[in-house]
Amino acid sequence: MQTTLQQTFLDTPAGREADEVLRNCVHCGFCNATCPTYQLTGNELDGPRGRIYLIKQVLEGRQATARTQLHLDRCLTCRACETTCPSGVDYHLLLDTGREVIEAQVGRTPGGQLLRRMLRLILTRRRTFTLLLRLGQSVRFLLPAGLRSLVPARPPSLSLPPAGTHRRRMLLPEGCVQPALAPQINHATRRVLDALGITAVSPAAGGCCGAVSHHLGAVDEARDFMRRNIDAWWDEIAAGAEAIVITASGCAPLVKDYGRLLAHDPEYAGKAARVSALARDLSEVVAREPLDGRLRPHADPVKIAFHSPCTLQHAQRLDGVVEDLLSRAGFELAPVADRHLCCGSAGTYSLLQPAFSRELRDNKLAALQKPDPVVIATANIGCLTHLAGGARVPVKHWIELLEPLLIEAL
Repeated sequence: MQTTLQQTFLDTPAGREADEVLRNCVHCGFCNATCPTYQLTGNELDGPRGRIYLIKQVLEGRQATARTQLHLDRCLTCRACETTCPSGVDYHLLLDTGREVIEAQVGRTPGGQLLRRMLRLILTRRRTFTLLLRLGQSVRFLLPAGLRSLVPARPPSLSLPPAGTHRRRMLLPEGCVQPALAPQINHATRRVLDALGITAVSPAAGGCCGAVSHHLGAVDEARDFMRRNIDAWWDEIAAGAEAIVITASGCAPLVKDYGRLLAHDPEYAGKAARVSALARDLSEVVAREPLDGRLRPHADPVKIAFHSPCTLQHAQRLDGVVEDLLSRAGFELAPVADRHLCCGSAGTYSLLQPAFSRELRDNKLAALQKPDPVVIATANIGCLTHLAGGARVPVKHWIELLEPLLIEAL
């Protein structure tokens, strides 16, 4: 694709990156075939190719409009288009730049600004989110059905048995919303790592990975979260921590991208690159450990449906890793149609684009539940909560299914 970006923008790191992404695109349209929003509307501007042209026009000098912003807002950033693209277009990099530039030109209505600010304030602060969630759960029985589906029931209290002390150590960030929504995920992860001879360390000073702020266009705020985490994790990294284990697949791509996002920060660039090198999705960590003799598979296969989050299969390119682990554990994995399509959670998307999000969730649940599984497994807390709000069977993180089998085998 030929480009004539404005020279002042082209002379910046973001401009050079955007120009390279645009020039890789051959506008073939293969991306539209796997784009969830294009499937819903059939509108070229609601597909990756159309959005690329919209961004290109703005970067070349055309004034952005609220309609331009709308079509970019509708993008889930699922990155299915990147998996499909034969030219290797890093669409998400261009989208991040386009959203930032268009946000500066168009702005938001006061209501839109307030909503996004509230989401960033609440979802990125563990104590605030937990307090508000517990309040909602206390009156959940009074809520109308539609609102009740957005407030999951309070999980049972858990006590973690004392873990062993091992030579091997890995960082295990707690996350923002996961400890309140599903504390059993981190509990199961700690028990699995302990069984594998690994001590999980969770520094108290750590916080949000920055993904919420990043995807809502608050780029400077996102980088502040990154720096805060680097500071909180650095002592353990310097002491020899093998990896940073991310249990939510929605957080892992951003942590793995700290190095690029802070590459021009003279104080943090080197440390950020080290963090990115150590960041691992939980599935990568477990899959690399010797499980033979430690895993007792189910004698009678239990049929499950696995929902592979977009952040796992498209952003991290770890398609099939969890499925293999579950198969080795004796689970029967049911076939799922259109497994590449997003469930509609996509971070804050379910709150900002509720109509699209609900339709995508209904389509995904229809595909997941068609083979009558006894449980749906997934790898991301956002997807888990979103799907559970409409599923007729339990929805669990895959580590919850694996943990009892691994622990019992020791």
